[in-house]
Amino acid sequence: MGKIAFVFSGQGAQKAGMGKAFYEANETVKVLFDGAEEIRKGTLKQCFEGTAEELKETQNTQPCLYLADLAAAIALSETGVMPDGVAGFSLGELPALAFAGACSHLDGFQLAMKRGELMAKAAAEHPASMLAVMKLDNTKVEAICKQFKQVYPVNYNAPGQLVVAGAKEEMDAFSKAIREAGGRGMPVAVGGGFHSPFMDEAAKEFGEAVTTFKLKQPEIAVYSNYTTKPYTGDVCFLMEHQINHSLRWQESIERMAADGFDTFVEVGVGDTLKKLIKRILPEAKVYSVSNMEEVQKIKEELGC
Repeated sequence: MGKIAFVFSGQGAQKAGMGKAFYEANETVKVLFDGAEEIRKGTLKQCFEGTAEELKETQNTQPCLYLADLAAAIALSETGVMPDGVAGFSLGELPALAFAGACSHLDGFQLAMKRGELMAKAAAEHPASMLAVMKLDNTKVEAICKQFKQVYPVNYNAPGQLVVAGAKEEMDAFSKAIREAGGRGMPVAVGGGFHSPFMDEAAKEFGEAVTTFKLKQPEIAVYSNYTTKPYTGDVCFLMEHQINHSLRWQESIERMAADGFDTFVEVGVGDTLKKLIKRILPEAKVYSVSNMEEVQKIKEELGC
């Protein structure tokens, strides 16, 4: 068997009940969540009982999803399934970094709070939405984006799926242009135009905030959304620039495969990344973990 990677779910995967199974079954996770609750009152209620509208709000989504992602990784690793490297989709890069030892778990939670707060502020100042475009190749989608003033290709997810961020007043016309070109668009359940110039100010302010935390080089490889390569050098720089630059997920997964990874476990909520990776690497072994039953199943299948 080749290398094992944990991949951490991103914004859009959130749902009520996330992390609860791990909170109830794992003492390390319970301590983490209770510590987070002390820092940010109401977090547990949002994770376990939040409405779809409440959880769509970026300032709520990011700290809650951070905990759910990290909880799944902790629960799985404590059974003996350990990754050789990790990656996270957008917000998921923060719990990936914390799991890899770049910061403490609760410092990572506070960074998720700050990231969500700043991105929500930018989203309010620059109303935008995101649309997953399917059935068209990337060059065609990029060409259509160039026909609009503020529509940007941002998340390069998998073959045949490119997410764009655009100013709200332009998105109806953009969606029509996609349909006329033979494509299909699906709205993404997020509260702003992320990984685009709409987030420039949020990225700048987050970069300043990150410097107040104690960060170090990850103990295992963390593949960056921004560069597609493992984190090296200035951790703060990469965390900042991830926010307002394209998320190159397909390229990151392809690089991981070239580096010897052939088994990927999505840790967090749902199986969106599992499905994307299967499209990128049909031959890979891909799993997802959202509860203790799935933890046990993966442990048995991987023989750990």
